[in-house]
Amino acid sequence: MDKISYLENLFIPPESTVAGYAFCDIPIPITFNGSKICIIGIPIDITTTFGKTASFGPEAIRIASAKQIETLVFEENVEVYEKALIYDIGDLNFVKPKEGRISDIHEINKFWIDFDRKLSSVLRIIIDSNKIPVILGGEHTITYSIYKELSESHPLLIHFDAHRDMKPIYQGMSMCHTTPFYHLIKEGYLRGNDLVQIGIRQGDREENKFALDNGVTTFDAWDCNSSLWKILQWLKSNTLNRDIYISFDIDVYDISYLPCTGTPEPFGLNPFQILDLINSISNTARLVGLDFVETGLKNNDYREGALATQTLLRILSRPYMSNL
Repeated sequence: MDKISYLENLFIPPESTVAGYAFCDIPIPITFNGSKICIIGIPIDITTTFGKTASFGPEAIRIASAKQIETLVFEENVEVYEKALIYDIGDLNFVKPKEGRISDIHEINKFWIDFDRKLSSVLRIIIDSNKIPVILGGEHTITYSIYKELSESHPLLIHFDAHRDMKPIYQGMSMCHTTPFYHLIKEGYLRGNDLVQIGIRQGDREENKFALDNGVTTFDAWDCNSSLWKILQWLKSNTLNRDIYISFDIDVYDISYLPCTGTPEPFGLNPFQILDLINSISNTARLVGLDFVETGLKNNDYREGALATQTLLRILSRPYMSNL
């Protein structure tokens, strides 16, 4: 079996997922071999402890992008497929812990070990095929496995989020949605000065101290509100000719934009601020990977799917998508 066949056997094709559509339902045929970007859905919500909606993220984004939203990036007058050859391979097929044992810490830890191994093998094929993996989550835990596989060149990790996700352990779980960036740094995959966190507005003192002690750059929500221009300048200069990885948690947006995500927070950013931040990344940067997590869906409310899609279109059409 060749690598592509092996890879596709690990996935549910997008047309066979709950959404029934590929991302954006792009009107031109793009094969895996002919693509530059590979969309991966990971509808996983194992460790979240408040609202349980993250597993619906790939569904919400695919449906909104295929049925509601045009592929034209309006303000640029550019079709996204003119800038990015996108292939949606579908949802990663994995076995979730049994519902009756979801609180069993041993069962959860075993799940993440198996998941990490499977996702790593998938990403290795995609990377070796010279594709950029774009992952639709799902809970934020997945960033650990993704960035780890892409960490060799020490890409700058640009983390948009309301939360630091830097706890060493949470409710007995060492690997969960609140811990990925702690473990990436502690295990040596991510150097603290290669991480910038934008939009942060909730956390504990230990997380703040860990970030400070490890040289993490932080632009909290108050920085974004009062001196956005400083952040724009920082991003432009610090992404010049640099490999970058973007981890985008939708709850970086203000609670007023998020009717479905599991842990919305006030004092967040608005879409125009996010657009300025995305556009401030240097055109000479090279995106090596992207995850977009925590998009929710409830009661057929696709507002978050629409917001996620419009954000993704504006990232995927930037020059740094085609510089690898």
